[in-house]
Parts: sequence; structure tokens; C-alpha cells
Amino acid sequence: MLKAVIFDMDGVLLDSEPFWARAQMQVFGALGRPMSQADCDATMGIRIDQLVALRYPELVNPPSQEEVVNRIVAEVNRLIRSEGTPKEGLDHAMALIRDQGLTIGLATSSPMAMVHNVLETLGIAHHFAALHSAEVERFGKPHPDVYLHAAEKLGVAPEACLAIEDSFNGLLAAKAARMQALIIPDPALRGDPRLAIADLELDSLAQLEAAHLRR
Repeated sequence: MLKAVIFDMDGVLLDSEPFWARAQMQVFGALGRPMSQADCDATMGIRIDQLVALRYPELVNPPSQEEVVNRIVAEVNRLIRSEGTPKEGLDHAMALIRDQGLTIGLATSSPMAMVHNVLETLGIAHHFAALHSAEVERFGKPHPDVYLHAAEKLGVAPEACLAIEDSFNGLLAAKAARMQALIIPDPALRGDPRLAIADLELDSLAQLEAAHLRR
């Protein structure tokens, strides 16, 4: 029986994936590595320090990896505060999940400081019983630890959790944690056959129904 729903953050609570792409294009571009949208799509859901480590050898006279991470995160945080809005159907989904008596948690690749920024900007912090960031894990998504430890904080077995994701890396992490998974794919992933591993696919949270939570 389902006891908890664990949300991913970027691309699920708010449409922040474009913010990450814009920040990467700005910061990496200034350091001699122009980034395309396809480049950004290819690393969606990967923890930012791991992404920077991947791109770092391609940069020209860069500062430290930590400083590159900090510049990208600072720009994303700025964009969240100035332009961040909830994803379609978020209020509906939160109310529905609460009405079904389920606990709500969050498992994200983003830093915890950004988590608090997002929840404050959207005014939804009160819905969450537990928050967990992969920044404290040895590995980020698609490794399952961020989901396993989010479930642990909720006091719920992973098998009794539904994860809500928008990226393939996040979906892999949820399934590796033995959770049920709902994918609301980023537009860049629509029609991707790899998403077949999800237990359910919807176009938006507005389509979530009580029956989905009783499956």
C-alpha cells in the first residue's frame, strides 16, 4: 500500500530546467565552452558538481570547480527568485495527496540552499514532512541513495513510496530504489522509449487522480 509521495524538485515543482540551461550557457560560455540546449538536455538530473567535473577539462583558464559550481547555482537561484512559478497542477496534486492521507517528501539533486529558495518562492514548504538533497550523498542520481534516504527520513519503506520525476536519470534513481515512479517528462524527453520503465506517465500534475494513488 502506498504511504508516501516523494517529489523531485527541478522540472516537477517548478519549471527550473530552463534556468539550469541558461545558467550553464552563461557560465560555461564565459569560460570558453559554448553550450547548446542539447548539451544541457543530455545531463538533465545530474548533480551540479558532477556536471561541472565532467565539463571542467573543456574550460579555458577556469577558476576552481567549486567556484564554477557556485556561479551556476547563484544564477539559477537568482532566476528562481525573479521568474520561478509552480508547475501546472502542483496545488491540485498537493491537495489530492494530502486528502489520500499520504506523507509528502522531496528528493533532489539540487543543493539544500536552493531547495529552501524554491519552497519559499512557491510558498509550499508546509506540505513537506522531509527534504533530502543528493549534495550530501557520495553519488547523485541516477544512484538511488537520495531516494532511499528521503524515504528513511519519512519513516516509510521505499516500496511504499511513489516518486514523481521529470528526467530519465531521476527515473532510474527511483526505480533502483524499488519505488513506484510517475514520470512527467520534460519536453525534451517526450516519446523517449526509455520512459517505459515508469509505472505511470502523465503530461502534467493536473492529470493526477486519486485512482493513481491507490494503484
